[in-house]
Amino acid sequence: MMQIDVDSFRKFCLSFPHATEKLQWGEELCFKVGGKIFAMLALGSVPQSVVFKCSPETFAELTEREGITPAPYVGRYKWVRLERVDVVPVFELQNLVRLSYEMVVAKAGTVARKPGREQSIKGRRRA
Repeated sequence: MMQIDVDSFRKFCLSFPHATEKLQWGEELCFKVGGKIFAMLALGSVPQSVVFKCSPETFAELTEREGITPAPYVGRYKWVRLERVDVVPVFELQNLVRLSYEMVVAKAGTVARKPGREQSIKGRRRA
């Protein structure tokens, strides 16, 4: 099974439109869009763990697998923690993080127009 390293995970997360990263809570590397977290990488843990949001169905399926648990503090909001980045194949991890990004963008209800400026979807008129 191909593995993903910290640099590859960072590059992947930062490849999404308007994605940023910020070190928070000690050694948690948080990946955000519109100021909202869509994935976290625990740099201080060995091995490094990954946290991300998922749908209720995916949450139920993933948490039945060995090495995947509800994320501390946010598990009730359907966030999971992979005890190691290699708990799932790279392509599956990338797909899960992509879905997390999309859910966070959709929930934020904003569309980025220009860097630093966002417009609410709710306030826009349909043509």
